[in-house]
Amino acid sequence: MLFRVGVSAITLLCGVALGQTTSENPAKFDLADIHASPHTTQPFVRGPFYNGGRYELRFATMLDLIHTAYGVDPEKVVGGPSWLEMDRFDVFAKVPAGSSTESRRKMLQAVLADRFMLVVHNDSQPIPAFGLKAGKRPLLKETEGAGSGCNFTVENQTPPPADGGPPQGPLKLPVIVYTCKNTTMAAFADGMLSMPGAGQYFQNRLVVDQTELSGAWDFTIRFTPKVPAGLATTGENIPLFDAMEKQLGLRLEAATIPMPVIAVDSVNRKPAENPPDVVASFPPLPTEFEVAEIKPAVNPPGGPGTARPEIKNGRIYLPGITLKNLINLAWEIAGDDMMANAPKWIDSERFDVIAKAPAGVAIGDLTPSRNTIPVNIDALRPMLRALLIDRFQMKVHTEDRPVAAYTLVAAKPKLKQADPNSRTRWKEGAATDSKDKNANASLGRLVTCQNVTMAQFAELLPGIAPGYLHTKVVDGTGLEGGFDFTFSFSPAGIFQVNQGRGEEGGASAGPVPEASLPSGAISLFDAITKQLGLKLEMQKRPTPVLIIDHINQKPTDN
Repeated sequence: MLFRVGVSAITLLCGVALGQTTSENPAKFDLADIHASPHTTQPFVRGPFYNGGRYELRFATMLDLIHTAYGVDPEKVVGGPSWLEMDRFDVFAKVPAGSSTESRRKMLQAVLADRFMLVVHNDSQPIPAFGLKAGKRPLLKETEGAGSGCNFTVENQTPPPADGGPPQGPLKLPVIVYTCKNTTMAAFADGMLSMPGAGQYFQNRLVVDQTELSGAWDFTIRFTPKVPAGLATTGENIPLFDAMEKQLGLRLEAATIPMPVIAVDSVNRKPAENPPDVVASFPPLPTEFEVAEIKPAVNPPGGPGTARPEIKNGRIYLPGITLKNLINLAWEIAGDDMMANAPKWIDSERFDVIAKAPAGVAIGDLTPSRNTIPVNIDALRPMLRALLIDRFQMKVHTEDRPVAAYTLVAAKPKLKQADPNSRTRWKEGAATDSKDKNANASLGRLVTCQNVTMAQFAELLPGIAPGYLHTKVVDGTGLEGGFDFTFSFSPAGIFQVNQGRGEEGGASAGPVPEASLPSGAISLFDAITKQLGLKLEMQKRPTPVLIIDHINQKPTDN
C-alpha cells in the first residue's frame, strides 16, 4: 500500500496558473494516445506507470486524471460536470528523455488542457474531514533522528486454509503495529488514510493536523481493523480511535474544515482526436518475459505467500500463489464459474514465481514504499498467459456458456430524485451530514450513490460488490433519471465463513445466499431489496468462460 502524498496550501497557491507551463520549461509528451477505456466489471484507475520513455495510465476518470496531474487529493477536486467520476480513459504517451515524476505531471496537465480543454483554478472550500487533535498529555517521544517515515507489521495474522476455501470458526483479528520515526504530526495526519486496516474507520474522509505540536516524533500505535457486524472474532479488539487516545494521547474528531481545493471550470467530455497513426508509433508490447522461474512455494500453504504481485529489484515477484490464482490473474477471471474443466488440485498447488519483464514495459511512476512498486498487471497478463501455457503445457479455449448472472428490477423503489447537475458518483461512507436510516457503517460496507441512474447502478454493482457479483448486471427497473441513495451491507466473506465448506472440503459453490444471518449480517441482496426497494434476480446468461483442455500438475524445469 502506498502512502498518499499531500499537497500543501503553499504548493497549490504558488507558481504559474493551473493548466499552464512556463515558456522556459514547456513540459509536453512527445506523443499521446488518449481513448475511452475498454469495458470491465472492475473499473479502477491503474497507474501511472513509466519505464523507458513509455507512460501509461489506464481506466482513469477525469477526477483521477486531475488528481494525478496536480498531485492533489481527489476529495479536494470540486465542481465539474456530472460525468467527472464516471467516464474512463486510457492515456499512453511517449516521454522525452530525462523526465521526472514531477515533469510527467506537468506533461499530463498540458495534455489535459490541450486534448480535453480542461480549465481549473485554485480555491478554498470547507471539506468533511477528521481533525487530529492533541490531548492534555500527548504520549509521544521527541525523535532521536534515526530514520524517517512510517512502516507497519501485522501480529496474529491467521493464514487462510491450505485448500483455499473459507476459514472455519471465528477469525482471529490481526493487530496492525504502525511505527513512525522522525515524523511530524502533519505528515502523520496526511498519511493516515493509507494506514493498512484504517480505511473503514475514516470512510474516505481526509485527516487534518490540528494538534499544534511542532517538531518530529517517534511513536508506535497498535490497532485492529474495524469488525463488521455478524463476523465472529477472537483475540484482541483495539478500535483505532480508542488506540489513538490511549496509546498516543491524540484524538480524532469529525469536522468540516476549510482547505485549498482545485475547482473545475470546464472540460470537454470527448478528447480531441489522436494524431494520425499514433497507435502505430508505439512499439508493440512484449508478450513474453525475458526470463522467468517457477518453483514450489517456499512458504507453507496459506502462509505469507498470498501477497499481490510486487516489483522487487526490477523483477515481478508472486510468492506462494496457487495455480488457480495464477490462471485467474493471467486471464482476468473473477469467479469460479468463469473457468471450466479445471482439476481440483489447482486450488492447492502453490508456487513462487519470479520473472523479469523486457525493457520498455511501464511498471511504476510512484515513489516505492516498503520496497514495492505499483504493478502494471494489464501489461503483464499476456506474459503470464504465455508462461503458464509454456511451463504447464496448458491448452485452453474460450466459449460462451450459461453462467449465473443478475438483473436489477424495481420492487417498491425507495429512491430520492437527484439534482441532475450534481456529479454522478459512488463512494464508501455516508453523505455529508447524512441522516439516512440505511447508513449503518457497522455492517462493514456503507455506500452512497449520487445522481446515479439505474443503468449506471447496474453497471457499477460488480465493482462495488465484487465478492457478490462477477458478471455484468442488467438494468430491468424501467426507472428514469438519476437518484441519490445510501445502502449498507456486510462483506461477502462473512457469509462464506458462516457457510463453511462443501462435502469434499472445498469452498461452498454457487452465489452468496440472499438470506441474511441471525448474527445481524446483511447480504447485498437483502440490502438492495429492503433498503432500496429494488431486487437482484438471478438468471443464466451466455458468458465467455475459459475452458481448460489440458494442464500439467507440475511445471517443466526452469
